[in-house]
Amino acid sequence: MRTRRMLRVRLHPVTTGSTAAVTRPTRVVVAKPGLDGHDRGAKIIARALRDAGMEVIYTGLHQTPAQVAETAVQEDADAVGLSILSGAHMTLFKAVKAELATRGADDIILFGGGIIPDDDIRTLHELGVAQIFTPGTPTTEVVEWVRTHVGARAG
Repeated sequence: MRTRRMLRVRLHPVTTGSTAAVTRPTRVVVAKPGLDGHDRGAKIIARALRDAGMEVIYTGLHQTPAQVAETAVQEDADAVGLSILSGAHMTLFKAVKAELATRGADDIILFGGGIIPDDDIRTLHELGVAQIFTPGTPTTEVVEWVRTHVGARAG
Protein backbone atom coordinates (compact mmCIF):
# COMPACT_ATOMS: atom_id res chain seq x y z
CA MET A 1 0.00 0.00 0.00
CA ARG A 2 1.34 3.42 -0.94
CA THR A 3 1.43 6.08 1.69
CA ARG A 4 1.15 9.77 0.97
CA ARG A 5 3.47 12.29 2.50
CA MET A 6 1.94 15.54 3.58
CA LEU A 7 3.63 18.83 2.82
CA ARG A 8 3.50 21.08 5.85
CA VAL A 9 4.06 24.78 5.57
CA ARG A 10 4.73 26.60 8.81
CA LEU A 11 4.16 30.33 8.86
CA HIS A 12 6.01 32.29 11.51
CA PRO A 13 5.16 35.81 12.67
CA VAL A 14 7.06 38.35 10.62
CA THR A 15 7.06 42.11 10.81
CA THR A 16 7.80 44.22 7.78
CA GLY A 17 7.73 47.80 8.94
CA SER A 18 4.27 47.41 10.45
CA THR A 19 3.11 45.88 13.67
CA ALA A 20 0.88 43.33 11.91
CA ALA A 21 2.05 39.73 12.22
CA VAL A 22 1.38 36.84 9.87
CA THR A 23 -0.42 34.03 11.68
CA ARG A 24 -0.29 30.35 10.95
CA PRO A 25 -3.29 28.26 9.95
CA THR A 26 -5.23 26.29 12.53
CA ARG A 27 -3.47 22.98 13.08
CA VAL A 28 -5.63 19.91 13.80
CA VAL A 29 -4.56 16.34 14.52
CA VAL A 30 -7.19 13.82 13.35
CA ALA A 31 -6.74 10.42 14.96
CA LYS A 32 -8.23 6.93 15.05
CA PRO A 33 -7.35 5.59 18.50
CA GLY A 34 -7.84 2.01 19.58
CA LEU A 35 -8.66 -1.02 17.51
CA ASP A 36 -11.34 0.55 15.31
CA GLY A 37 -10.39 0.02 11.68
CA HIS A 38 -13.05 2.17 10.02
CA ASP A 39 -11.34 5.38 8.93
CA ARG A 40 -13.47 6.67 6.07
CA GLY A 41 -15.21 9.27 8.25
CA ALA A 42 -11.92 10.46 9.74
CA LYS A 43 -10.45 10.89 6.28
CA ILE A 44 -13.52 12.83 5.09
CA ILE A 45 -13.26 15.18 8.08
CA ALA A 46 -9.50 15.56 7.60
CA ARG A 47 -10.02 16.47 3.95
CA ALA A 48 -12.83 18.94 4.76
CA LEU A 49 -10.67 20.70 7.34
CA ARG A 50 -7.73 20.77 4.93
CA ASP A 51 -9.89 22.13 2.12
CA ALA A 52 -11.05 24.87 4.52
CA GLY A 53 -7.44 26.05 4.87
CA MET A 54 -6.43 24.26 8.03
CA GLU A 55 -3.27 22.25 8.47
CA VAL A 56 -4.30 18.65 9.20
CA ILE A 57 -2.15 15.83 10.49
CA TYR A 58 -3.88 12.44 10.12
CA THR A 59 -2.31 9.82 12.38
CA GLY A 60 -3.70 6.73 10.69
CA LEU A 61 -5.32 3.70 12.29
CA HIS A 62 -4.75 1.96 15.61
CA GLN A 63 -3.07 4.77 17.53
CA THR A 64 -2.65 4.57 21.29
CA PRO A 65 -3.76 7.55 23.39
CA ALA A 66 -0.08 8.23 24.14
CA GLN A 67 0.76 8.30 20.42
CA VAL A 68 -2.11 10.69 19.71
CA ALA A 69 -1.05 13.05 22.50
CA GLU A 70 2.61 12.90 21.49
CA THR A 71 1.71 13.71 17.88
CA ALA A 72 -0.38 16.67 19.03
CA VAL A 73 2.50 18.03 21.11
CA GLN A 74 5.15 17.45 18.44
CA GLU A 75 3.00 19.06 15.75
CA ASP A 76 2.07 22.03 17.99
CA ALA A 77 -1.59 21.25 17.36
CA ASP A 78 -4.41 23.58 18.31
CA ALA A 79 -6.89 20.72 18.48
CA VAL A 80 -7.21 16.95 18.37
CA GLY A 81 -10.20 15.33 16.69
CA LEU A 82 -10.83 11.68 17.52
CA SER A 83 -12.97 9.38 15.40
CA ILE A 84 -14.29 6.44 17.43
CA LEU A 85 -16.80 3.92 16.15
CA SER A 86 -15.76 0.97 18.30
CA GLY A 87 -17.80 1.74 21.42
CA ALA A 88 -14.66 2.49 23.45
CA HIS A 89 -15.25 6.24 23.34
CA MET A 90 -15.46 6.75 27.12
CA THR A 91 -12.13 5.03 27.73
CA LEU A 92 -10.31 6.53 24.75
CA PHE A 93 -11.39 10.16 25.15
CA LYS A 94 -10.52 10.04 28.84
CA ALA A 95 -7.13 8.45 28.10
CA VAL A 96 -6.20 10.99 25.39
CA LYS A 97 -7.26 13.85 27.68
CA ALA A 98 -5.04 12.42 30.46
CA GLU A 99 -2.09 11.92 28.08
CA LEU A 100 -2.36 15.51 26.88
CA ALA A 101 -2.39 16.71 30.50
CA THR A 102 0.72 14.69 31.43
CA ARG A 103 2.54 16.44 28.57
CA GLY A 104 1.43 19.88 29.73
CA ALA A 105 -0.82 20.17 26.69
CA ASP A 106 -4.23 20.28 28.31
CA ASP A 107 -4.84 23.57 26.48
CA ILE A 108 -5.18 21.62 23.21
CA ILE A 109 -8.87 21.42 22.37
CA LEU A 110 -10.22 17.86 22.22
CA PHE A 111 -13.25 17.06 20.07
CA GLY A 112 -14.47 14.05 18.17
CA GLY A 113 -17.14 12.04 16.53
CA GLY A 114 -18.60 8.63 16.20
CA ILE A 115 -21.52 6.51 17.28
CA ILE A 116 -21.88 7.89 20.79
CA PRO A 117 -25.09 7.81 22.87
CA ASP A 118 -26.51 11.14 24.12
CA ASP A 119 -25.88 10.24 27.79
CA ASP A 120 -22.23 9.54 27.01
CA ILE A 121 -21.94 12.82 25.10
CA ARG A 122 -23.03 14.70 28.22
CA THR A 123 -20.48 12.80 30.31
CA LEU A 124 -17.72 13.47 27.77
CA HIS A 125 -18.52 17.19 27.87
CA GLU A 126 -18.19 17.06 31.67
CA LEU A 127 -14.77 15.39 31.22
CA GLY A 128 -13.60 18.30 29.07
CA VAL A 129 -14.29 17.08 25.55
CA ALA A 130 -15.29 20.27 23.75
CA GLN A 131 -17.63 18.81 21.11
CA ILE A 132 -18.96 15.50 19.81
CA PHE A 133 -20.27 15.09 16.28
CA THR A 134 -22.53 12.15 15.52
CA PRO A 135 -23.02 10.31 12.21
CA GLY A 136 -24.71 12.42 9.57
CA THR A 137 -23.25 15.74 10.75
CA PRO A 138 -22.45 17.81 7.65
CA THR A 139 -18.74 18.45 7.17
CA THR A 140 -19.54 22.16 6.88
CA GLU A 141 -20.81 22.10 10.47
CA VAL A 142 -17.59 20.51 11.70
CA VAL A 143 -15.47 23.03 9.77
CA GLU A 144 -17.47 25.97 11.12
CA TRP A 145 -17.22 24.67 14.70
CA VAL A 146 -13.45 24.25 14.40
CA ARG A 147 -13.08 27.73 12.88
CA THR A 148 -15.13 29.28 15.67
CA HIS A 149 -13.81 27.36 18.68
CA VAL A 150 -10.29 26.39 17.66
CA GLY A 151 -9.37 29.07 15.15
CA ALA A 152 -9.54 31.73 17.87
CA ARG A 153 -6.81 29.83 19.75
CA ALA A 154 -4.59 29.47 16.68
CA GLY A 155 -4.92 32.98 15.30
